[in-house]
Amino acid sequence: MVPVSDAISPDEVHSVGYRDVPDDAGGGAGRRWWDANAAEYLDDHRDFLGDAGFRWGPEGLTEAEAGLLGDVDGARVLEVGAGAAQCARWLATRGAAVVATDVSGGMLAQAARLDAATGVRVPAVQADARALPFADASFDVVFTSFGAIPFVPDAHRVHAEAARVLRPGGRWAFAVTHPLRWAFPDDPTARGLTAVRSYFDRRPYVEQAADGAVLYAEYHRTLGDHVRDVVAAGLRLRDVVEPEWPAWNDQVWGGWGPERGRLLPGTAVFVATKD
Repeated sequence: MVPVSDAISPDEVHSVGYRDVPDDAGGGAGRRWWDANAAEYLDDHRDFLGDAGFRWGPEGLTEAEAGLLGDVDGARVLEVGAGAAQCARWLATRGAAVVATDVSGGMLAQAARLDAATGVRVPAVQADARALPFADASFDVVFTSFGAIPFVPDAHRVHAEAARVLRPGGRWAFAVTHPLRWAFPDDPTARGLTAVRSYFDRRPYVEQAADGAVLYAEYHRTLGDHVRDVVAAGLRLRDVVEPEWPAWNDQVWGGWGPERGRLLPGTAVFVATKD
């Protein structure tokens, strides 16, 4: 969950809270938010993420450590909700034939900036993860690290598209805020250790302007919701990884930080395959 201080503009945000909003308004807010905040987001987190690095979440777990995507050398890989494509760029250095997609043109502009800085160029396509512009069975691996799924009301469509573009035997992996975290305040300190709302309250976190326009929306799903979405897409769930907070990581990132992170999970990574 993203704190108010990271919103489009403090002056623009009139109200925040957990509330129902029309699906088209909530699902469409992400593009504008990320367009407006792409450069600031990258500047704030660039040192931690790296220009060509692959972390599964704020805990710092890397794909090099976890190996959740398997051997990618020579594999056709698609990253959805890629942001500035740091993960895709890392995979390219490991021999993957990788394509990055994101709904935000602002984020893809930052991806081009990092391509130039690193000399590692990744093909990028502006696309909604719910309607991917690729043929069936085009990829060996599809993944996202905190992309797409949290920002749409109909995440089942993301899973269905991932399944569609995967070849038989292919792998789909995605990282999201750990569902348990939604019952607690968005506070990385000890104050965030007391549950204040129902884990089963699926209303999204919403920031709105004075005229009611949705500026930002992030959607909660329970652990069971995520599992059902994966299964409904015809995929087989293989693993759920809950990264522990490592001793070396002293950074605070929104609701993530070492004080709470050592006691409560902050990230869940789901790994599935297509039979």
